[in-house]
Amino acid sequence: MKYKLLLFKLIYALSFFAPIAAQTRSNPDQDAMRPTGTKIVSELKKPEKQQKPDENDFGAYLLVYFKDQTQSVYFAISSDGYTFTDVNDGEPVFRGVDLAEQKGVRDPHITRGPDGAFYLVMTDLHIFGKRAGFRDTDWQRPAEKYGWGNNRAIVLMKSYDLIHWTHSDFRVDKAFPELGDIDCSWAPQTVYDEKEDKMMVYFTIRYNNKECHMYYSYPNEDFTKLETLPIRITNIGGLDGDITKVGDNYHLFYVNGAKVLHSVSDKINGGFKTEGKRIDPESVNTEAPNVFKRLGTDTYVLMYDVYGARPNNMGFSETTDFETYKNIGHFNEGVMKTTNFKGPKHGAVTYLTPDELKAVAKHWKVKIDLE
Repeated sequence: MKYKLLLFKLIYALSFFAPIAAQTRSNPDQDAMRPTGTKIVSELKKPEKQQKPDENDFGAYLLVYFKDQTQSVYFAISSDGYTFTDVNDGEPVFRGVDLAEQKGVRDPHITRGPDGAFYLVMTDLHIFGKRAGFRDTDWQRPAEKYGWGNNRAIVLMKSYDLIHWTHSDFRVDKAFPELGDIDCSWAPQTVYDEKEDKMMVYFTIRYNNKECHMYYSYPNEDFTKLETLPIRITNIGGLDGDITKVGDNYHLFYVNGAKVLHSVSDKINGGFKTEGKRIDPESVNTEAPNVFKRLGTDTYVLMYDVYGARPNNMGFSETTDFETYKNIGHFNEGVMKTTNFKGPKHGAVTYLTPDELKAVAKHWKVKIDLE
């Protein structure tokens, strides 16, 4: 985390992001007129034919990501897990101004639950909030005490069709005053806890502008709030945790020192120990690891945000044993491709059935190979 903070201070000193930040000054009223293809609803009705999906039901992939330029959320789809096409031709499917207390969102993560629903979570944070005209200070609270970002809310969303979504902007500190004066709540993700038969939300909490650890909590069934006091998953210091169950074990990928590390446990929310070996093959800073399986194979893809690259990009490695990893490059610099977008940040991948892929392509009028 120390290296990451130093990097961002240097970026600001050099005004590297000034051109990007200037793009966030667009009129919110004009932004609200742009079609996104999604709708916020007060409640969801579970489809009558909805069944618990498994790997045999899936036949496509959905990538969710954000961009610094807009602090908003994007979807991209793929029929093969290699080539991804943005559903809204490079425009957001959710605008941060519509979702968040700080009028911007980052770090989106999406997964499927045993009920077939899509669970989407993200960080409530606009890093260019002052330049965009949403606040009078660089950060929501003094950087001298709370550091970079100092956000305290996470966004919780749920859908069955990727079009109609419930939405909640959840202030972690207000719901759980027992946590004390937290600096930030960052990079939430969701995973199904088989033992508890519940979805589990886990995310990073930082204290004292330096102490980053991962915590977990269980949400209500409607996925509008966290119901249990967040508890630390591990004493490993780090952020951007990603948990994947493989066999009887849980693999945790996370970030420390601006590099991706790995740990394994037989428990979903405990027992992880520091291994210390850098997993990603990059020589520059990385963050936001996310694991997805190539359907019908025993190969897993580790995706990560190569934010130290200029321009930034997503990097990919493949593994079958979680001990050895094959570097397969970056988007459009190897076998992984994008067709109509660039510059994705902090992405996550989940799965679609063939019928869902067709429905998404039809709704957003996307031209994609559906075979």
